Amino acid sequence: MFPTRGLRTLCAAACTAATLCASSLALAADPVKIGFLVKQPEEPWFQTEWAFAEKAAKDKNFTLLKIAVPDGEETLAAIDSLAANGAKGFVICPPDVSLGPSIVAKAKMADMKVMAVDDRFVDANGKFMEDVPYLGMAAFEVGQKQGSAMADEAKKRGWQWANTYAVINTFDELDTGKKRTDGSVDALKKAGMPADHIVFAPQKTLDVPGGMDAANAALVKLPSGAKHLLIGGMNDNTVLGGVRATETAGFKAADVIGIGINGTDAKEELKKADSGFYGSLLPSPHIEGYKTAEMMYEWVTTGKEPPKYTAMDEVTLITRQNFKQELEKIGLWN
Repeated sequence: MFPTRGLRTLCAAACTAATLCASSLALAADPVKIGFLVKQPEEPWFQTEWAFAEKAAKDKNFTLLKIAVPDGEETLAAIDSLAANGAKGFVICPPDVSLGPSIVAKAKMADMKVMAVDDRFVDANGKFMEDVPYLGMAAFEVGQKQGSAMADEAKKRGWQWANTYAVINTFDELDTGKKRTDGSVDALKKAGMPADHIVFAPQKTLDVPGGMDAANAALVKLPSGAKHLLIGGMNDNTVLGGVRATETAGFKAADVIGIGINGTDAKEELKKADSGFYGSLLPSPHIEGYKTAEMMYEWVTTGKEPPKYTAMDEVTLITRQNFKQELEKIGLWN
């Protein structure tokens, strides 16, 4: 038989080993935590990103921490909160892209990985922070699809380029906006539209009134022979503003083809039976939400860093014929 003292020592060692083993198993059982921060959680786009990021979390068995970051102060506070909760990394669409350096510095201090989605970080000089992994829309390519869609519909209607003009609402101060409208114009020219039939309308604000003001100024420059119009711009609201301008200028809806980008801001207009707003290019927030969350999970668990730039050009043209069904598919119909 063991002496009493020896028996106690063995029992203590066994208990310690059992405790350590249980602790290790508990740690192993705890899922990885990943943050997903968005600037406007009330917007259907970001709600859909969150919903599909949660699907990735369920499929991959990690915990998704969703936080709204409407301003810079709350963004930095959210990163502290993620660190306190043991998150290993986060995906973020920032409220201000110039917060990029501060976000990266905070993440490094907390030993967390960071990836941008939708809006790309810029540094103090306004240059893209290309060292931070980013997934977003391929702006030029999506713009090309807008231009092609307008040209295709014009041809279906039997319009001739001789009396068809394009009014393109522009906002070149925003790199994404410039690339989209540049792509749209590129596609129109490739479709045969003469360069001098394309009129540019610089906007001061990226909303419907801003689009309307810009288009009003452009419409008065058109020759009297302009019978049909194409209206382009970087998003739904810029195109909606352009369409409103054509209405006040006396153009009939049947003589106008406006195609936006985003889809979510076009629902009410597409419900109308008669409008020059023909449709919108609906991107893929469901794919972006799932893919970025999955990429971050792989990064923190296997060390596989996401590409520095993942371009998304998957869009669906939604019109009065299919918009409800397409929006329902990805949870954007309400």
